[in-house]
Amino acid sequence: MGGYYIKGLGSMGCRRVRCLTALGVKPGEIWGNDIREDRCISAKERYGINIVNDESELDFNVIDAIIVSLPPDRHKTGVDIARKHGKPVFVEASVILDEVMQIKKESTGIFVAPSCTFVFHPMIKEVKNIVRSGRLGNVCNFSYHSGQYLPDWHPWENVKDFYVSNRKTGGAREIVPYELTWITDVFGFPRDIKGFFRKTGETGCDIEDSYACCLDYGEMTGTLLVDVVSRYPARNLIINFQNGQIQWKWDNNRLDIYDAASGITTFAEQEEQIHETGYSDMIGEKMYIDEISAFLNGIKNPLAYPNHMDKDEAVLRLLDRLESSDGGFAR
Repeated sequence: MGGYYIKGLGSMGCRRVRCLTALGVKPGEIWGNDIREDRCISAKERYGINIVNDESELDFNVIDAIIVSLPPDRHKTGVDIARKHGKPVFVEASVILDEVMQIKKESTGIFVAPSCTFVFHPMIKEVKNIVRSGRLGNVCNFSYHSGQYLPDWHPWENVKDFYVSNRKTGGAREIVPYELTWITDVFGFPRDIKGFFRKTGETGCDIEDSYACCLDYGEMTGTLLVDVVSRYPARNLIINFQNGQIQWKWDNNRLDIYDAASGITTFAEQEEQIHETGYSDMIGEKMYIDEISAFLNGIKNPLAYPNHMDKDEAVLRLLDRLESSDGGFAR
């Protein structure tokens, strides 16, 4: 193991510290930085990592890779550091198309790994296996609802104190490409997308809290609803095949797989998850650990990592088309 630098020590930055230590990295091999002193103090006390107050004093010769856990509108700031020092870099989920295009244009000399967390979720991996196997025939349609309540994301702080309260990086807007990343991994890219986005409830900030859209694949269709007003967290998926159906509820920890030929429903059970204190019991840590493991493997073989900047840009263009179909982002 070598050294790792985490830029941003908020909720996700601290999660990435846990990911690295779960993979055998020692706390003394991790350096972290945040503009908020309280986060630096907390990360040092909780995890025993090194805190970088002055980045110019960090010896990048001991750093093997950089993890950017900054707000989405500041990702380029972190990637620029990686580019300056010629280091591979992992970047959290993106939502700003212009940022991604700039990163892609300016960072051709280094390995940039955009986050794709849900690709590593065990039930999504099983869904992909079933879809790709063709055992239930062709997909006819799918419907998916991803709902959470924004103030529950960080119950320890006001939503106005972090990026989810800004319109361009708003909670619901961010989750749309987050979900589309695994959807396009399973079903491919749609040929068109249309939808609506609205502020429908009270979340403690002035953002659009609900995105509803239709995906046109020509031979099949899909619907996606993302909201941050759901008082009970939900991820509910139904896929209708020519010869069967899959149903998944996030809180069920299993897939219900109906085979029309036999009339039998079988179940794919999810292994028990590791949960971090303070987060929903439905948010397991393993997919995040697996994601960072894939990044570390991708340093040696970038093609082995399941996401790349071209796809990240393509997903954000779907978000742009969705919003444009409803009159554009500016209201």
